Amino acid sequence: MHAEQHDIGVSQVAAAIAEPARTKMLCSLMDGHARTSTELATIAEVSASTASAHLAKLKDLALVRLHVQGRHRYYSLAHQRVAHALEALMVIGQNAAPMFKAHTPDRLQFARTCYDHMAGTLAVLLHDRLIAGGWLVQTDEHVYRLSDTGKALFLGLGIDVQDLTSLRRKFACPCLDWSIRRPHLGGSLGAALLQTALKRKWVTQDLDSRALALTATGRGEITSIFSITETW
Repeated sequence: MHAEQHDIGVSQVAAAIAEPARTKMLCSLMDGHARTSTELATIAEVSASTASAHLAKLKDLALVRLHVQGRHRYYSLAHQRVAHALEALMVIGQNAAPMFKAHTPDRLQFARTCYDHMAGTLAVLLHDRLIAGGWLVQTDEHVYRLSDTGKALFLGLGIDVQDLTSLRRKFACPCLDWSIRRPHLGGSLGAALLQTALKRKWVTQDLDSRALALTATGRGEITSIFSITETW
């Protein structure tokens, strides 16, 4: 019976995501911003009443969360797991070909948000450098830990590593990048790295999309701190 309930749950969520307007709404929330039903209706190209019905369905299935602030009502993804699932579905949704050529817009492909962490070419590059530099160590297929030098690196960036390990989520894990089809860094460490990149003005974030723009300061500091020698 328990397995049957899981099967029903999967089919219900799959059916909800499969509706194109709902897919557009969910994907638009992957940048971590909360949006009103009016904004989501515009994004999904549906009427206000239709958008409300779609959002009610997504809320019932715990895919989105409603935030009420006075007279205003905002929607966001219910959890980063929803963003991870959407990112994985984007990978599956692109037919694999011997010569893969991404069709992602250039700005989104280079750097973007994946809910609360960084994705795209830049994020994959940082992920690979962290592993190659011995700062990040893979303990199994789904979990990373920091080496002693890795802890020192992140502490030097002002990231309280010990505090991150106490959070009720994965500390560090690979998240498959749908445009590059290679992993970038997820988990609380990935989220902290994005916040540091924004705070130090390595990247700036678009207000109306998931795109991140690399600054001249960011290019210089990232190259120096992470010992990047290749051209990018």
